[in-house]
Amino acid sequence: MVRRRFDPTRSSQVTQESKIDLSSLHALEIQTLRVYEGKEEDEQTDTTLPEAAGIGPGQVRRAIEWLISKDLVEISQELTVSVVSLTELGVAQADVGATPETALLLQVGKDPSTTLKDLQSDTRFDRGDWGSAFGSLKGERIIDQKGPAIEIADTDRAAFYTERLVPGLFGPFQEAGKEATFDLGDFPEEIQEYISAKTTKRGKGKAPVRVEERATRSYRLTDSGLQTLQGILEANLTGEEVSRLTSEMLQSGEWKGVDFRRYDLSIKPPRITIGRHHPYRAYLDSTRRKLLALGFEEMKGPLVETEFWNMDALYMPQFHAARNIHDAYYVKEPTHSDRVEEPYFSNVAEAHSTGGDTGSRGWRYEFNPERSRQLLLRSQGTALSARTLASGPNIPGKYFGIARCFRQDDVDATHSADFFQVEGIVLGESINFRSLLGLLKLFALEIAQSEEVRYVPDYFPFTEPSVELQAKHPTLGWIELGGAGLFRPELTRPLGVNVPVIAWGLGVDRMAMVALGIDDIRDLFSSDLDFVRNERG
Repeated sequence: MVRRRFDPTRSSQVTQESKIDLSSLHALEIQTLRVYEGKEEDEQTDTTLPEAAGIGPGQVRRAIEWLISKDLVEISQELTVSVVSLTELGVAQADVGATPETALLLQVGKDPSTTLKDLQSDTRFDRGDWGSAFGSLKGERIIDQKGPAIEIADTDRAAFYTERLVPGLFGPFQEAGKEATFDLGDFPEEIQEYISAKTTKRGKGKAPVRVEERATRSYRLTDSGLQTLQGILEANLTGEEVSRLTSEMLQSGEWKGVDFRRYDLSIKPPRITIGRHHPYRAYLDSTRRKLLALGFEEMKGPLVETEFWNMDALYMPQFHAARNIHDAYYVKEPTHSDRVEEPYFSNVAEAHSTGGDTGSRGWRYEFNPERSRQLLLRSQGTALSARTLASGPNIPGKYFGIARCFRQDDVDATHSADFFQVEGIVLGESINFRSLLGLLKLFALEIAQSEEVRYVPDYFPFTEPSVELQAKHPTLGWIELGGAGLFRPELTRPLGVNVPVIAWGLGVDRMAMVALGIDDIRDLFSSDLDFVRNERG
């Protein structure tokens, strides 16, 4: 292709006016600036620029950063919006026209003699889904049991599920298409509260929707950028100038009719890289060293756990939603362990059924010993704490573990099916909730290197009171780092501990996102050499 030759006289004129040497501009910068041709006063966004410039989003980001550093473009607006989309589960429920909770309440409203066993014969949802819905609604005290039959205890709150949830949540997607996305603010307030409750907890892989924080920036030309664009147009620069002289161009004579980019000798030479640890591995090692320096002892345990240590010993009832087979990875062969350690098994079973000697009434259900022996991949680091409490820990004592955990989760910028937790416990007669809050703040500031933290009230079956720790991410906003609280007596006494125990399970992956300044949790396990070589550890 024959192109008009670059005019150096025009280049030097623009240099005098805007103090930018046009020949030093990268092709991506030229293509990005030309988007503003005829629209010099308009703003362009991260969304519109790639299509208008005809280059990829990553190339646009690079070009924009260069142009901002040269004061040719400036950020005019930056917005972060919560975007809601359907998960695979949500698509399935939209097709059925009900959630398990909605279907359960409608059926009980029709037939007051309905039992959980009756519901589990309905193939619209899995048996586990019906069990989860039953446990959730009973936990909210919307339903109760009269013998085996289920009865509605709170008709006003039940009406939300039976009348307003499905049209309010799925209606917009049924009109616009299942692949559509909506701002969280587009939904009614009570639907927003439902969405937030379903999607803010780690491990809620069974939520019908996902919420992602997306930052969008708008850009406009500066005065220097406007002058530079005028110079580009006068010199007829397109950004397609040739940067390499090839043997084919020499043989064909094509080199005579093309424009070549000028070599810039001020550009830094290629970087010489040396071997180093993966940034995330280095971060985990640093976290371990800091906790050991604070006087903590390290806890370790198996990746394959029994349901007893992973859930039962933590006073999680066997009908709890998190125990649903869709939320954990169960082992196919062998499916069960040979036995569960005594006397802890009998003590825990009694605490679940009647409360035992803990001063509680327990969960009031028939404990299933066979389920306790089921094998699964560890789904929470708290299993390490349970084993440590049963092993005769030092009192007073401080323990931590960096536990690799596995849950069936929708993978996105802040969730992964394979993740690490920093789990810890402190035992002692003088330990209290204030001690816990102080430790959590220390972890957020020193380990996550976050400048802003906050505490949010929370609920866990095994702690009371409970709290969620959140940190401010520069791009994603407030993100959950993990949960914490004081272990309930129903957990500690069956394991032989009779002093207060504070505990926390923090998502070290998310702490690393804040500390390393990355926006996507998947980058923590990146094999991209550029990331591994250049990211700070």
